[in-house]
Amino acid sequence: MLSVENLTKTYRTGDKALSDVSFTVPAGQVVGLIGPSGAGKSTLIRCVNRLVEPSSGSVRLNDVDVTRLGARDLRRARRRIGMIFQEYALVERLTVMENVLSGRLGYVPFWRSFTRRFPPQDIQRAFALLDRVGLSAHADKRADALSGGQRQRVGIARALEQEPELLLIDEPTASLDPRTSRQIMRLITEICRESGLPAIINIHDVVLAQQFTDRIIGLQSGRVVFDGAPSALTDDVLTRIYGAEDWKAMHKAAA
Repeated sequence: MLSVENLTKTYRTGDKALSDVSFTVPAGQVVGLIGPSGAGKSTLIRCVNRLVEPSSGSVRLNDVDVTRLGARDLRRARRRIGMIFQEYALVERLTVMENVLSGRLGYVPFWRSFTRRFPPQDIQRAFALLDRVGLSAHADKRADALSGGQRQRVGIARALEQEPELLLIDEPTASLDPRTSRQIMRLITEICRESGLPAIINIHDVVLAQQFTDRIIGLQSGRVVFDGAPSALTDDVLTRIYGAEDWKAMHKAAA
């Protein structure tokens, strides 16, 4: 389980990106994080794994308070947190398999990672994950030969190769067409439920969030202004998060 308590991030300029954010995410739950640009969504997920340092508050993943860890222990803790990026963050010149195996870099000795000699069990798991995400036939392709949807699937497999206890996902559908976006969201949510993995998905597409996540947290100016079921995301709530808009038109377009 992930527990975030009173998380605050204030930059040196005095700008407050997050203010007293608190929530928990139990095993297997997929949370959609929504809000306007600049609301603090990306800052929040990066504070969870301390790619951005929180100013105050705590982040606890199961038995570990991530915010109190020194550098060495933080590196170990990050192995337990899988990150899936909007721009995929693949090494283009490497193969699909090599990119997936990079999820084990925090576990193997330097000489193994440098020579790309991974233990047989890591390779077997990578093959199984590529099969699960529908890319087993592409294991030997270079990453730069893949479509956007395929690259995102490689990113998912790489994160799962870490054997994480939490997934943090930053705009997984931003560069994808509508059909591929639905496929990627379906794949992520199915895997999380199969594995009992908690996940937070930073997502701009409200309709996709409503269709595929178990719960939605809405941020406005760094504060949580909504935390509830997708079905409770009424026009009034959307106005509270984003401001006044013709939300009925959005619902009709999605129907």
